[in-house]
Parts: sequence; C-alpha cells; structure tokens
Amino acid sequence: MSGPVFELLEVSKDYRGLRPLRIARLKVGRGESLALVGLDETAAEVFVNLVTGATLPDRGTINLFERPTSSINDSAEWLAVVDRFGIVSRRAVLLDGLSVLQNLAMPFTLEIEPPPADIADRATAIAGEVGLNDQMLSRRVAEIDEAARARVRLGRALALDPAIVLLEHPTADMSRAQAEPFARAVRAAASRRGAAVLALTADREFARAVADRVLTIDAATGELIEKSKWWRN
Repeated sequence: MSGPVFELLEVSKDYRGLRPLRIARLKVGRGESLALVGLDETAAEVFVNLVTGATLPDRGTINLFERPTSSINDSAEWLAVVDRFGIVSRRAVLLDGLSVLQNLAMPFTLEIEPPPADIADRATAIAGEVGLNDQMLSRRVAEIDEAARARVRLGRALALDPAIVLLEHPTADMSRAQAEPFARAVRAAASRRGAAVLALTADREFARAVADRVLTIDAATGELIEKSKWWRN
C-alpha cells in the first residue's frame, strides 16, 4: 500500500450532539503518526465509526485504503477492511475473569483454557512488546490497573499487524507518570510494523509524546490546525 491509509474530505456527520462532527480535510499516510485534539469521547466514537466504514457520513467523502467507504458492499468486505485497523479503546471488551495471557491470546484463537503453546508464545511476545512483564501474564485482568489494561488493549490491537493503530482517549484514566511510557510503547510498536498512528485525545502531553504531528480541530468549521508538538498552551 503506497497511498494514504485514509482520507476525509469535507465530512459532516450529525450525531445529536451540540453540532455535527465536521472534518474539513484529514489524511493519514502509511507510517505517519498524528494526534487529533478536540473531540470528546462521544465524538471520538463517531469518528472511529466513520473512518472504519461502520457508518457513512451525511456529507463528504471518506477514502479508506484509497477506496470510498460508500463502495463497501457487504459485511465480508467491511470485516476485511476493519482487520487492518488496530483500535485501542476502553469500549473494547476485556474479559476480567481471564488472565492477561488469555486476553492477549484471543485475537489468535478461542482455545484459551489454556492457549496452545504456540499461541501462548505469540501472546507472551506481544505482552513484552507493550510493556507487560512475565509476572503480569498470569494475573486476572480484573486485578490490574487501568494503565495495564490499556497495554492489554494495545497488545490485542497489534496482534494482527494492522496498517494503522487508532487510539480513542487511551489515557483518560491514567496518571501523568503512566501516560508518557504508554505513548513510547505505542510509537515503538507501530514503528516496528510500519503502521500509522492516529490518537484521538484531550491529553496534550500524551499527544506530543505519541505523535510527530498534533492537530487541533475547530469544532464549528472542521478545520484542523497544526501546531508544533512542543506547544505549551
């Protein structure tokens, strides 16, 4: 794939908010890392649904892997497209009664009690990649903090080697000391895969840490304003 991962052109979507979600123009290229500041959690969910082709805009065009989302004909085509996204969201269900290892094995198999040895090895490798040590693997997800849960979600998002890692307010329940190491883990894992990163966040420090470019949305117009990643206001 040589073209952009996705591109939004004059997009508008009414979701019964204060105003429609508007994006004047946004393009995310292969291997590019961007952060988008200015969407609350509800608007971020609408955005994710649009860029993954789960819903269509009321106006404008969304090109996904150089193909309009309006041209996706059926669920099989849509699922093939969605598999190219790694989505890190608190809306993604983790099974609290199962271990970290079992949760990380689930993208590969439903045989998780216990996972086959080869699957356990793959899940263990991903755990190390996202900063979960061996002692964490046997712990139930219900017993770990939100920062560790975010790393489990990141591991699951990376499992199938996505073309883009899409993060939806990932640090909302993290401390400042936890957010920056998480940003480094995201960047390193995406870089190893040549994957793009788009972080939807209200956390400006996380935005600077996770992305090379930081864009702030003007909700009224949909214009995206780029500032240096080192801006302080």
